[in-house]
Amino acid sequence: MEDREEKLLMQKIARVLDECRSSYAIHTRKLKELLALRSSSPLCFFSVFSKILTPLFDFQRRTVSAERIVRFVAVFSAHRDEKHASQCDAFLEEFLRFLLIAAAACNKTARFRSCQIISEIIMRLPDDAEVSNELWDEVIDCMKLRVGDKISAVRTFAVRALARFANDSENSDIVDLFLQTLALEQNAEVRKTIIISLPPFNATSAAIIGSTLDVSESVRKAAYFVLGNKFPLQSLSIKLRTMILQRGLADRSESVKKECLKMLKDEWLVKCCNGDPIVLLKFLDVETYESVGEAVMGTLLKAGMVNVQDGQSMRKFFVTTSDTNEGQCMPSNQLMEAEVALYWRALCRHLQNEAHEKGTDAAATMGTEAVVYAAEASDNNDLLEQILPATASDYIQLVKTHLNAGPNYRFVSRQLLLLGVILDFSDATNRKVGAALVQELLHRPLEDEVDDDGNKVVIGDGINLGGDREWATAVSELAWKVHASVGEFEDVVVCVVEELARPCRERTADYMQWMHCLAVTGLLLENVKSFHLLQKKVIEPVELLQSLLLPGAKHVNFDVQRVALRCLGLFGLLERKPNEGIVKQLRHSFVNGPTPVSIMASKALFDLGMWHGPQEVDKAMCQDLLSVSQDDKRNFAPVNFCELNGDSSIELFDLLYAGLDRRDGGEPTETDDNESVQAILGEGFSKILLLSQNYASISVSLHHLIFAKLINLYFRDEARELHRLKQCLSVFFEHYPAISSDHKKCISKAFIPVMRSMWPGIYGNAGGSSVLVSNLRKRATKASRFMLQMMQAPLYPKENEMEDESCRKKSPEISDSSEQLSVNFDSGDEGLAIRIAAEMVSFPMKKTAAEKSYLSALCRTVFLLNFRSSEQGAIKCMRGLLNRMAESISTDKELLKELKRMEAQLKALDEHPDEDLSKDQADFILGRLELERNIGLDPVASMLSTPAATRSTRPTRSRRRLRHEDVSSDEGETSPTSVVPPTPSMLSSRSQRASKTAALSKMMTKRTDRIQDHEDENDDEESDVTSEEEASDESDELAE
Repeated sequence: MEDREEKLLMQKIARVLDECRSSYAIHTRKLKELLALRSSSPLCFFSVFSKILTPLFDFQRRTVSAERIVRFVAVFSAHRDEKHASQCDAFLEEFLRFLLIAAAACNKTARFRSCQIISEIIMRLPDDAEVSNELWDEVIDCMKLRVGDKISAVRTFAVRALARFANDSENSDIVDLFLQTLALEQNAEVRKTIIISLPPFNATSAAIIGSTLDVSESVRKAAYFVLGNKFPLQSLSIKLRTMILQRGLADRSESVKKECLKMLKDEWLVKCCNGDPIVLLKFLDVETYESVGEAVMGTLLKAGMVNVQDGQSMRKFFVTTSDTNEGQCMPSNQLMEAEVALYWRALCRHLQNEAHEKGTDAAATMGTEAVVYAAEASDNNDLLEQILPATASDYIQLVKTHLNAGPNYRFVSRQLLLLGVILDFSDATNRKVGAALVQELLHRPLEDEVDDDGNKVVIGDGINLGGDREWATAVSELAWKVHASVGEFEDVVVCVVEELARPCRERTADYMQWMHCLAVTGLLLENVKSFHLLQKKVIEPVELLQSLLLPGAKHVNFDVQRVALRCLGLFGLLERKPNEGIVKQLRHSFVNGPTPVSIMASKALFDLGMWHGPQEVDKAMCQDLLSVSQDDKRNFAPVNFCELNGDSSIELFDLLYAGLDRRDGGEPTETDDNESVQAILGEGFSKILLLSQNYASISVSLHHLIFAKLINLYFRDEARELHRLKQCLSVFFEHYPAISSDHKKCISKAFIPVMRSMWPGIYGNAGGSSVLVSNLRKRATKASRFMLQMMQAPLYPKENEMEDESCRKKSPEISDSSEQLSVNFDSGDEGLAIRIAAEMVSFPMKKTAAEKSYLSALCRTVFLLNFRSSEQGAIKCMRGLLNRMAESISTDKELLKELKRMEAQLKALDEHPDEDLSKDQADFILGRLELERNIGLDPVASMLSTPAATRSTRPTRSRRRLRHEDVSSDEGETSPTSVVPPTPSMLSSRSQRASKTAALSKMMTKRTDRIQDHEDENDDEESDVTSEEEASDESDELAE
């Protein structure tokens, strides 16, 4: 009887669950039915329910129907009926214990379903649910354990289950677990769940903000969602607020941008600032983070979130109260705050641009559409007129008030100067008052302060007018607006320069006057388009050079020298041909000047060399200097800075290239963003390589030398302190190989020189202690992996099409003897492999320990290279070098095994494995790679053999084992973690065999190919098999 009732109950429960698969709409009705069944049979309900639910724990696919059942089960378990409260609580506890058992199962699907249901129950459980503390502790401990599960879906639901407990301050260990897991988690969905589950604590804010830089779009989006919903604006520091907005508004993903904008509008602007943009700007410290403030205002204006209220205008800052004695306006209540100034400047610029765009649209259309556009443009213009000062005189008065208010209002003054571009100065009266303001700004001396020793110290960069580039830009824009007629701007500024230069030419000016005069001169040279506009002025260009710029470059004060060198560089860019005096002075300052002066000189020299061409700059020094054609130049000339002494026979790029190795010029300065001579030179040479097609005058034969020097500079220990250099080279190395296949040829050609220069103990490189040598080997190995990663980086799509077309154009020019060979091998892995093989076979049979380690590192790099079946010539060439490669590493049996495997792979790729490469084809390949043609290629039909295979005397087993351990130890010291993604040769290595049986069977099938005799084979078999790992892990993802 009981079995019959149980069977009937099972059928009813099964019918309810089956019907729940179809739609969520019937879940409420079916929930009542299932509650009634539980009330009618409370004793046997759970056993029957669990039996029916068991197949779900074996169903792997996450189908819609399965997800509906999971949700229904969770809702049923979390439901609390007041009439049967004890029954609900008892069932919940019993069901949770059942799920905990499944969560610890070996079956991954069972763990996944149990964690999924537990998380759904916890998220829906009411606060008044009666569950024992012991059970909750068991649930927490189990879910914490599942957070480390190897299945990502299990980890996701385990984190979700713990999210509700993480908000309790007593469970700080859960938060610590989340933070620890987030830092190491590889799956994006798990990281997203952790971010959403983190509570709003000070300890979690850094991790959440750090996730705004996550590689996954969904994780970044989740981070902004959490920041907007859990972290009030006031709880974040100013630096964190600006960092969040700077990243979010500039994100490459539109969905992330929208989420950041939603946070900015709905949470920060509306809830925290009552919809007032000025209040929001006050939370961002726009004086320090001006670019962020501009981005915020631009975003809000485009989104239509900035509304000008009636009566809001800049005119409220004008006070009509006057002094009865002098008739002057009182300055009180006229000063703006920084946020207000930025707000009005951004708003007025936006209205002007909108009016211009709508007016253009109205002119380009007809009919009703044109009328609408014209009306919108008129409305924007009317609103702009209401906001701006009534007259230009009022505007000038407002600017002067803030200028006289001191340095605390310098930011506001600059915003007002930028606002002046919107005003109309076409009227003679307006132009007169505007010109007076421009004159005052140009004559305004640099600000300074007195240090503890009583010396004057310039405030700002000491180069630009006003002490910073932004101020100089604002002044120049206002000057161009006021003096808009042709040649008028140049007339005004030249007159000011001539006036300021008088005491300098008379040698009565102090260094502050020199710097002020040179700053205005730099402003003129930056904005003038041609020297033709400076002819017949109060001071001619030649007079300006001889009486002001060159004397300034020789001034005793280094700050004056810096400004003068900047002006010399700008002056040289305006000339048709480089001036001998300018080039000589720049070279002298670069060689002999202190670091700040040398930095400015290196900038100017690079600008001149890239603008006029290095040959033109060298001709300015000596007409007969270029005795050797640049196309025939193969190397940079050595330069000794200690013995240079104004030697003009050194070419420009030889001098700059040598500057990369100067140890005394590499220290960063406190100004100019921690610049250094090496950073400037590295940036300049990076531009030359990156845009090599624009600098055809620079020999292509020198490119690989420059690249090798940049790699050495990037991995040098001293570069850690040169942050600007590291950042510049990081961006360069990311894009350089993907632009052109010619760039990959350069990388391939530079590979061996880089390894030669970095490996200790070879080619004259210094050695040292064992620790030092180990670190140097690790650095060289890391550099090799880094270059290999660049070689294997894909080309940009547009470049791929161009390369294919160029290859088709080049193919008819290939000689008959090599017509079957591809012309692309020298830019691929094949060319690099042959270069490495040629380097290995060039060493003598007797080698030092340093040479052995060097060859081993090169050989390991070859195994990471991939050969394409289309490169038949390169494949045959490589096959011909394998025997000699084996001779160079004959003592390393692990490498010999890999080499044997590589031989089999190349033979499989060879379409005609028994045919040798002809001499003409071999000469063609080696010639393209610029290698010696007499290196000697073995016949491809010969088997790979080594001296180790013919030895008559063998070491004992114990000695062999000991030597094998030493080699492994050496590998561990010299081979750091690779930065290159796994390649097929890595994935097919012996260490990944599943078990001893599989290893033995594999060896038996290849017994005929062994290069060792029977005894050595058995020994290798024992050592290899016992060191293998067990079978590979299960898949990290569930099947969808």
